[in-house]
Amino acid sequence: MPRIRTKVQVMFFDTDCGGVVSNIAYLRFVETARKLLAEERGLALAEMAQTQRYPVVVRTEIDYRRAAKLGDRLVIEGWLDELERAKFWCAFRIIRPKDNVLIVECRQSLALIETPAAKLLRLPREWEKYRKPGVDARSRLPDTHVRGTG
Repeated sequence: MPRIRTKVQVMFFDTDCGGVVSNIAYLRFVETARKLLAEERGLALAEMAQTQRYPVVVRTEIDYRRAAKLGDRLVIEGWLDELERAKFWCAFRIIRPKDNVLIVECRQSLALIETPAAKLLRLPREWEKYRKPGVDARSRLPDTHVRGTG
């Protein structure tokens, strides 16, 4: 399955008054990773604006495992996790590489729509190669670890 990996440093605006990352900041980190993953799958922002076809989030599942804090350097991994006929799932994990701690696990369900009518579209045919027959991708996350980043 296609994967991306990006880095971020926790800034003041990502935290609450105690220097702990707020839940909305984690979603912003996921949003950035999802945009990078979309570009890798041929859904570049400029092209989406031209064709008026956009992936829209219909569901977010997020588990906060540990807290990240001001100044932490984090790695966000994202991958195309599961394909349905008109929806797809992306999964994400946020890790603090200095101690290899899992901070967040997240999955998002998305659908492709065409605006302005908000018409639901089938997934592109070229994505069929990523379909995993007979595997329930919702029950597992890939076993990868971050090493040597920072």
